[in-house]
Amino acid sequence: MNLTFVMQVYVFMLAAFVGYQVIARVPSLLHTPLMSAANAITGISLVGSLVAAGGPYSQTSHILGMVAVTAASINVVGGFLITDRMLRMFKKKDRGAKP
Repeated sequence: MNLTFVMQVYVFMLAAFVGYQVIARVPSLLHTPLMSAANAITGISLVGSLVAAGGPYSQTSHILGMVAVTAASINVVGGFLITDRMLRMFKKKDRGAKP
């Protein structure tokens, strides 16, 4: 193993740990704005994965790029669905609507 690979694994593990700690400590009131920001960040990663999938790179990059596009797309759509569901919880219910 070379030093670059070890550093990349170290940064990945550190980012995963810090990300988990940050998300675990967010109060429920802030989840909707956090999801909106996460969707924006995932949109940026979706653009990057499209570049990796369609660029003039190796076959492995194309395959990993397609996996990244799929994962980022699922994340964006799921994030918007969850945000929409959370925002609907705060809307007033229409009681006794007249026909």
